[in-house]
Amino acid sequence: MPGLSRRRFIQLTGAAGCLSFFGCSGAERKPSKARVLIIGGGYGGATAAKYIKLFDRAIDVTLIEPSKPYFSCSGSNEVIAGLHELAWLGRSQDPLAATYGVHLVRAKVAAIDPSRRRAQLEQGLRLDYDRLIMAPGIDFRWDALAGYDEKASEIAPHAWKAGPQTLLLRQQLEAMPDGGVVMITAPANPYRCPPGPYERASLIAYYLKRQKPRSKILIIDAKAQFSKQALFEQGWKDLYPGMIEWISPADSGSIEEVIAEARTVLTEFDEYHADVLNVIPPQKAGLLAERTGLTDKSGWCPVDPRSFASTLLPNIHVIGDACIATPMPKSAFAANSQAKVCAAAIVAVLNGRQPGAPSLLNNCYSFLEPNYAISITGVYEVSGRSKQIVATSAGETPMHADRRREADYARAWQKNIEADVFR
Repeated sequence: MPGLSRRRFIQLTGAAGCLSFFGCSGAERKPSKARVLIIGGGYGGATAAKYIKLFDRAIDVTLIEPSKPYFSCSGSNEVIAGLHELAWLGRSQDPLAATYGVHLVRAKVAAIDPSRRRAQLEQGLRLDYDRLIMAPGIDFRWDALAGYDEKASEIAPHAWKAGPQTLLLRQQLEAMPDGGVVMITAPANPYRCPPGPYERASLIAYYLKRQKPRSKILIIDAKAQFSKQALFEQGWKDLYPGMIEWISPADSGSIEEVIAEARTVLTEFDEYHADVLNVIPPQKAGLLAERTGLTDKSGWCPVDPRSFASTLLPNIHVIGDACIATPMPKSAFAANSQAKVCAAAIVAVLNGRQPGAPSLLNNCYSFLEPNYAISITGVYEVSGRSKQIVATSAGETPMHADRRREADYARAWQKNIEADVFR
C-alpha cells in the first residue's frame, strides 16, 4: 500500500470505531427516549443499528429488513465460481436483537411520510420515528440498455444482488460446454463494487481453467479504465494467459443493445456472441429512496457527509450504496464506515451535542484465485470549506507483493467485518 502502511491503516481502522463516539462518555450522557428507524439490514443498516445502541442504549432502535437470511453481495463472486455454497453468504440480524436490544421487523416498507416522520409497512403497520436511516442499497436502471430489462435478466443474469441470480449464473457456467465464451458487460461509474466485474471474471476463469480449459471470457466495458486495472491485468497474465480479454469503449464503442435470447451484445462497431451472458446494468439508489424523494437527477441520494443527513429531506439519513459519497466507492467496507459516522452523529444530536469531524475508511479486497488477492485502500475526511469528502491517503497492493498473504488478509477481513456488523 504505497503511501499508507498496513500498520497505519489498522491504527486508523481502530480509531474510526472510537472517534465516532464524538465524546459521548457514559458519565456525560443523559438518557434519550428518541426513536431511530433504520430501513435495510445490510452492511450499512445493521452497522448503524448496532452502533447506535453501543453509543446510547436508551435510544429506541428499530431495524426493518424483510430478508431472512440477508444474502451478502460481498463474496458472491466466490459462490459463482463454486468456492462456496449460497448459504455461506447468509447473514442474520438476530444477534443485534439478542445482544443489543435492537427491535427487528421482518417486513417491506410501502412508503415513507417525511412530514409525519412515519414509515408504513406493506402489512399496514405504521412506525413513527425521530430520525430515519435509509440503507436501501441499489436498484437497476432497466431502461438504460436497449433490450435488457428484468425479464431479460432471467436469461442473461446480472447476479449483482445476491440470491437466486447468483445461483442462476453459476448454473449456466456449469452447463456451458468446454470451449464456450462467457461475456460480462461492466457499467459506467458509479455502481456497486467498482472492482467486482473484474474479480468475477478472474474467479470464473479460475473455475474454467480447471473444468473447461478451452473456454474464454470477454469483458465489454463502458469505461476506458477500471479499479485496480494494472493489478488485475498482471494477475490475468500470470494466472490465465489468453483466457480473459478486456474490451474498452475505444475498441468497440458503447453498448447499443443486448439480445438476451441470443446471448448477444451489439456495440457501435461490433457484435459479440456468448454461451453465457452476464449483464451488469447501470444502477441507481434503491427504489424506496427514489419514491421518498431522496434522490437527485443522478439517481443517487445527496447527503451531508458529516452526518449522512439527506440534503433534500429533514431528519432522514442515507448510508451505503444509495448515497453520494464520492470519492468513496460503493462497497461493504464503505457502508460500514459511513454507518458508524452516521450513528455517532445521530447520538450526538439527540443528546444535545454537536457531532465532531468524522474520518472515513474503505478497504476493498479482490480475489483472482483462492490464494491470490489484491486490495485498494482509502482514508477520507470532510473538507471544512466545501463540506465534501476528500481522500487524504490511499494505497493499493504493490505489483510484487505476496498475493497469498493478501488472500489471507482478505479472508480475515471477511470474518472481521461480518462480526463487526452482524454480531
